[in-house]
Amino acid sequence: MSPKAEDYISVPQKEAETISILELKEPVKNTDAEDPSKANDTIELKPKMTLLNGITVIVGSIIGSGIFVSPGGVLKNTGSVNMALVVWITSGIFSMIGAYCYAELGCMIKKTGADYAYIMVTLGKFLAFIRLWVECMIVRPCTVAIVALTFSIYAVKYFFPECEPPDDAVRILAAVCICILAFVNCWDVSWATAVQDIFTYAKLLALFIIIATGIVQLGRGKTENFNWDDTETDFTKIALSFYSGLFAYNGWNYLNFVIEELQDPVRNLPRAIGISIILVTVVYVLTNVAFYTTLSVPEVLGSEAVAVTFAKVMYGPMAFMIPVFVAMSTFGGVNGILLTSSRLFYAGACEGQMPEIFSMIQVDKMTPAPAVLVSAFLSLCYLCSSDIFSLINYVGFATWVSIGLAVFCLPYLRWKHPEWERPIRVQLIFPIIYIIASIFITIVPMIASPVETGIGTAIIMTGIPVYFIFVAWKDKPAFIKKMLASITLALQKLIVVVPPPKKTL
Repeated sequence: MSPKAEDYISVPQKEAETISILELKEPVKNTDAEDPSKANDTIELKPKMTLLNGITVIVGSIIGSGIFVSPGGVLKNTGSVNMALVVWITSGIFSMIGAYCYAELGCMIKKTGADYAYIMVTLGKFLAFIRLWVECMIVRPCTVAIVALTFSIYAVKYFFPECEPPDDAVRILAAVCICILAFVNCWDVSWATAVQDIFTYAKLLALFIIIATGIVQLGRGKTENFNWDDTETDFTKIALSFYSGLFAYNGWNYLNFVIEELQDPVRNLPRAIGISIILVTVVYVLTNVAFYTTLSVPEVLGSEAVAVTFAKVMYGPMAFMIPVFVAMSTFGGVNGILLTSSRLFYAGACEGQMPEIFSMIQVDKMTPAPAVLVSAFLSLCYLCSSDIFSLINYVGFATWVSIGLAVFCLPYLRWKHPEWERPIRVQLIFPIIYIIASIFITIVPMIASPVETGIGTAIIMTGIPVYFIFVAWKDKPAFIKKMLASITLALQKLIVVVPPPKKTL
């Protein structure tokens, strides 16, 4: 008999070892007769996220500080406004293709962890761990730290209008931001999604104000900046502009990281992805159009915060609104990244590639509290570094390699396991296009900046000894097992967490 899809979507737990771990022996009994729906409840991640929550997670994670602060990054490498707009539109279409491929993978392999889970199922534990190592230990915590710092800078900008705010104050406020959102994510998934909803609406409101201003400007005939003058002829620079554009769309795959908490994922995942990417693409393009109705190419390239410069020209005394909206945007961005990053730790622990404590669920709140706390802790550690932007540049290409590998899983699984159930079937031309483009946008930066690429590769390679010592080596000495068991048991008692029940086939 052919295997069923369920045979491949169960999350295997860490192999049993000769250690004593607190486990949930029976379903939790609820004695509250007024709420029989909660009877026989089990300790596991609950599908609390609606379609609207899914849309706001994606939109809130994609739209951070970038569209407000540095659309000049694309313009710098294209030379002309019209070519920059082409790059923004093409980047949105490219992201849509990737998201379309992820919709099939997400509906077929319903495991928290997104591309980590897809690589695990398709290409094995080693490559999946390398992906997990880079993303969990470097990329996500650094990103949280950077977005939190951006939030801090704009949150205090009103109090320091003529100078840069004190560095220590900025870092302390960033730490407070991370700690508050860690508490929210530990307390209740509904709280976290509510924060995401509110701040996503705030950032969209800010962008719609800018877009409406742009439409008024177009009505006044302000179109002199829309031309092909000085378009860059160097193919390498055009490619680098796509790299900048695609970075601004980064986050379209974040909903796949929390798929176990999404209600009716087969129906809601593709809808949330489609609506979100189309919305973000339209908003990004129209926002850029609005900027260029007022600001010339030199003004955009010379501005560190394009939206603030635009506001000073157009809104006069009300220009302070934009820094406020940028702060709200980045606050929501930190929440979205923290929400999905913790699920990556959780997925890795469920697969036995992270400490088992990270796979455990808080018994009262039904949240992966240990995974949230370690995500926040690593982010706080990176706040101490002054070179995190360079670190992100070093490993930025690794993100595209891993996403390209995940999309490669789609045609590979079509060939290897055609019998698996696929609620959504993507035309194979789309993953082929995406894989080729991923190779292209990975190789071009390697040629353009070999030193940074070499350092980034070295950082990734640090995961190899970690894998073989802590993951692949199963026959550890008894005293090491006993020590790890004691630490795990103490943390379980401290945070009041237990392992989720093993899924049966």
